Amino acid sequence: MSLELEPLCWGAKVSPPFRDGVRRIGSRLGINPDYLMACMAFETGRTFDPAVRNKAGSGATGLIQFMPSTAAALGTSTNELAKLSGPQQLIYVEAYFRPNKGRLKTLSDVYMAILWPGGIGRAEDYVLFRESDKLHPKRYIQNAGLDFNDDGVITKREACDGPTRMFNIGLRPENVA
Repeated sequence: MSLELEPLCWGAKVSPPFRDGVRRIGSRLGINPDYLMACMAFETGRTFDPAVRNKAGSGATGLIQFMPSTAAALGTSTNELAKLSGPQQLIYVEAYFRPNKGRLKTLSDVYMAILWPGGIGRAEDYVLFRESDKLHPKRYIQNAGLDFNDDGVITKREACDGPTRMFNIGLRPENVA
């Protein structure tokens, strides 16, 4: 049974079963399906390819860039996730988001669940990473591309700039279905 109800952000770029799966996740977990689509568009470079690998070499793979440790916690591996179709991988996307059921009301909070769960529910000016963090220097280094004003600090707002752009682009008529 199809859940084709109303237009979906980036829906024209994925199959009807994929759209149905995203709508089901949204319904079951209380997440706006357009926000899920915008985040997956951002994380996959607009490809929605479940096999896409992180170009920076982190080992992250798939629709929400599952880290190897995250995949293991979900009972699988990034190699196994990469073999799945988009609709099949959505089962793991839902499992990943399930602990935050009912908490992800904004696009930035949906993206925080992917990037930095400690940012969920925080203000947009909440600092995620600092260049001066001597205890965890890799956190800033791995995300330095998100420091748009080059001040050595990455806020939730800065980190969510990409998914916000993907949301707006995804709502263009040629991308909606």
